[in-house]
Amino acid sequence: MKRKQLLPLILVFCLFFLWAISSNLLPTMIRQLMKTCELNAFEASFTETAYWLAYFICPIPIAMFMKRYSYKSGIVFGLLLAAMGGLLFFPAAIIKSYWAYLCIFFIIAAGMCFLETAANPYVTALGDESSAPRRLNLAQSFNGLGAFVAAMFLSKLVLSGNTYTRETLPAGFEGGWEGYIQMETDAMKLPYLILAGVLIIIAVAFIFVKLPKIKEEEEGKNDDSKLIDFSVLKKSHLRWGVIAQFFYNGGQTAVNSLFLVYCCNYAGLPESTATTFFGLYMLAFLLGRWIGTALMIRFKPQNMLAVYAVVNVILCGVIMGFGGMVGLYAMLGVSFFMSIMYPTQFSLAITGLGEQTKSGSAFLVMAIVGNACLPQLTAFIMHHNPQIYQIAYIVPLICFIFCAYYGWRGYKVKQ
Repeated sequence: MKRKQLLPLILVFCLFFLWAISSNLLPTMIRQLMKTCELNAFEASFTETAYWLAYFICPIPIAMFMKRYSYKSGIVFGLLLAAMGGLLFFPAAIIKSYWAYLCIFFIIAAGMCFLETAANPYVTALGDESSAPRRLNLAQSFNGLGAFVAAMFLSKLVLSGNTYTRETLPAGFEGGWEGYIQMETDAMKLPYLILAGVLIIIAVAFIFVKLPKIKEEEEGKNDDSKLIDFSVLKKSHLRWGVIAQFFYNGGQTAVNSLFLVYCCNYAGLPESTATTFFGLYMLAFLLGRWIGTALMIRFKPQNMLAVYAVVNVILCGVIMGFGGMVGLYAMLGVSFFMSIMYPTQFSLAITGLGEQTKSGSAFLVMAIVGNACLPQLTAFIMHHNPQIYQIAYIVPLICFIFCAYYGWRGYKVKQ
């Protein structure tokens, strides 16, 4: 790697860290909005819908923006857009409208979608193509670190530990019910103020730091080229990559989102112990990224993807067969082995796309819509089969089968 590429890579690694913080604050915000807006869990869950909907709607317009301008312009605009969303928490704390928060989450996610659409191919292009999966996995390890920071530290800035209702609020509470709601509402502002400040600083750095030209940008200067090229989907390795990403995203989020429910409702653990296991679960994912990145020095990315996915198929089978604590320990293994899948599939899918890389990247990011349906299917099966709840993990098992196929055959570039 050339020395002039090091600083741009470091800045891009920061992007992976920041969008992980953004998305992994959502569970905390759902919990807090149930208090401040007096919502039930189903109503509060639309926070996730608002956020991930942006990832489905925005990639194609974003690809149009970046094909007309540049990766750098897309990253700077995305950083500032997300920062604006974070700062909107201050007027939203005055309005106290749930719809205002939903709009804010959509805006933040749209900004983060700019970053993700640009950053993944940017990391791939900054260096030798043969080592691109290793660089992308290293970048994604910062994503895991951001998730850990959001869950372990930033959540503590928001959650007070008080869960009063109008009936249980102590009589002497300062300001009464309105005072309590205002206190809980104000608690949501600090992490987003911190996030907005960091986003603005990184945006300024990108503006003033000279970035090397990326190959795809040089190739894409043809004025007759399409802003968004749907013909890229004719390439089978990209098409299968989009399918694999859809199922990976859905399978990962299905396991993640139901982890604490599994611990408390089905493994019989108290919340304090369950959260400890959740910390271990996140740590397993982070370690998996780091170890997987190191192993890619010696092993082909597609082979590692296939083997890791097959292992997770087996582990999901263990969960289905045993449930309880055995299933819980198997989930820690699932977290470890699914850690390399997203970046590896992404990198393999955009191999050889040339000036179509931005369009291909957009379709791959859109595949995150799997988060909006497969976890709900898993939860539906679990809820309606309380005696054999573990059969719900047939959903992530099927998801990992698609990932295994992509590492086995789907990744191959056909001329």
